[in-house]
Amino acid sequence: MSQTPFPPNADPATWLGVMGGGQLGRMFAHAAQAMGYKVAVLEPSADCPAGQVADRTVEGGYSDQAALKELAALCSAVTTEFENVPGDSLALLANDSFVAPAASCVSIAQDRIAEKAFFVECAPTSKVMPAPHKTIASHADIDDVKDDLLPGILKTVRMGYDGKGQVRVRSREDVRAAFDSMDGVTCLLEKMLPLAYEVSVLTARGHDGASVVYPIAENVHRDGILFTTTVPGPNVSDACAKQAQDAARAIVAQLGYVGVLCIEFFVLEDGALVVNEMAPRPHNSGHYTIDACITSQFAQQVRAMARLPLGDVRQHSPSVMLNILGDVWFDGDTVREPAWDQVLALPGANLHLYGKNDPRRGRKMGHVTFVAPTLQEAQDSLRAACAILGIDA
Repeated sequence: MSQTPFPPNADPATWLGVMGGGQLGRMFAHAAQAMGYKVAVLEPSADCPAGQVADRTVEGGYSDQAALKELAALCSAVTTEFENVPGDSLALLANDSFVAPAASCVSIAQDRIAEKAFFVECAPTSKVMPAPHKTIASHADIDDVKDDLLPGILKTVRMGYDGKGQVRVRSREDVRAAFDSMDGVTCLLEKMLPLAYEVSVLTARGHDGASVVYPIAENVHRDGILFTTTVPGPNVSDACAKQAQDAARAIVAQLGYVGVLCIEFFVLEDGALVVNEMAPRPHNSGHYTIDACITSQFAQQVRAMARLPLGDVRQHSPSVMLNILGDVWFDGDTVREPAWDQVLALPGANLHLYGKNDPRRGRKMGHVTFVAPTLQEAQDSLRAACAILGIDA
């Protein structure tokens, strides 16, 4: 095992590693460097959001043995910024570095079938269940679909994110057509439920078993991509918040997890809570913690993987986070820089851009978090920003 990352030491430098070079890795690097660590990123392309700010970029694929050995030799601890990193790579890194979260935890989140089975296994302690569902691996499975599973959503078992790999279906014929359009890969058919709103619960667990849960975030999605996160959630009752937080603590404990974990729940029209999915990393819906909480989700990830005490999760200000997609760079077919000066003139505005030089429609380019003495004031600034950026509020 390489040198312990506790505490950070500048001479010799204590290094933390990140698998993946996206914006989550970038924000992790900022937090780690603020706490005295140096950061190495493993990513196929050096010109990536995290690589722009990391102390070192190890160029290589996520299964590149030489690159993995270089990262492990350098870093006392390694984490991942996205869930689709190969589990075998995390297991290999664990031979020489402390890896958080572990490959076994990430592997469950990579596979919707395994994830749903795990949630069912947790139900006696978490007191929540996933939506009714069925594995679809063949046309025979489609023939066996029960009527009460429709209408539903057909989801690829692996590699789905931001609404990709998902198709709404109303009949077996729809399921068959969607299954064929996905080239017959194994899918999960999930019953559509009467959804009132969605919440996400950001939790963190240390190597010693201690855990913390952030305030409940209420999310709005558009076209399968997160649009806004509001905290405190305007529709979230105290009872719902407690149930979701208790469920998150039970799930993260049963998983034996170390690090930041985001769990998404559906709140149904009758108030029932249904667990949807989990992300074994900091999450888009947790970006508000940078500006509105004592300890950001990224600083919390640093603490967990470095085996430091977990940080205070108190929220000091109501907040609303607006996802910024590449669409706002476009005026028809013309690409121009958005009016950030006008956005930043709004009360409580905090702009975070991810260093991506190629704005594309639907691509996450940054976010703006509005903090204010009251939630209403934060929401007012959000609506004003949408008007400036040409976004339908």
